[in-house]
Amino acid sequence: MTVRLARLEQRDCAVWLGPALEIYVTAMNYPRGTEMHRAGLWREHIARPGWNAYGAIAHAPPAESTSMDLARRRLRHPVSPAQDEVLVGIAYGYRGARDQWWNQQLRAGLRTSGRDPRVVDAITDDYFELTELHVHPTAQGNGIGQWLLRQLLADRPERQVLLSTPEIPAEQNRAWSLYRRLGFADVLRNFTFTGDPRPFAFLGRQLPLTEPAPAPPDATR
Repeated sequence: MTVRLARLEQRDCAVWLGPALEIYVTAMNYPRGTEMHRAGLWREHIARPGWNAYGAIAHAPPAESTSMDLARRRLRHPVSPAQDEVLVGIAYGYRGARDQWWNQQLRAGLRTSGRDPRVVDAITDDYFELTELHVHPTAQGNGIGQWLLRQLLADRPERQVLLSTPEIPAEQNRAWSLYRRLGFADVLRNFTFTGDPRPFAFLGRQLPLTEPAPAPPDATR
């Protein structure tokens, strides 16, 4: 099934936010109800300077329209003019700034690791934060994540892009494979965010991406 990418506009968030959170909860294997707690934070992110988002959208066959999962990811006008499509992937981010919690956590971690203050400033003063990148499990393995990421990072004015991702033994999952393939390098490893016991890695790379863009993927849901 062919997938198309669409820029997700702030003004239309009432249409796409619910389906995007459904993908987030499913892809991250979080318990039901997590999406309600995250909705407010995502809305706050949408209002930040430099925010941008893209969705991967696929046709939903009418025969499967009664599926609860599909119903939660179904899109309405104006994101899906015919209202016969579902969201299968989401990527968004915004320009990083010192008054943001994520930036402050990264700076604290870099200082604790012994980095020179000038190095800390160089890392955290001009970057795009890749905040969320998720593909629904039924559409993974088709290149959608890479396509979303490249589109999101195209023509960004920032010097670099930074992200955080959970540490995984031997980096053996699709997210780590994608980031390494696109040249993301270690910025800080095994960092524990305030309020989350899991270790995370900060990764980054210079912008722009210069590798050839992949062909649009075909995917089944």
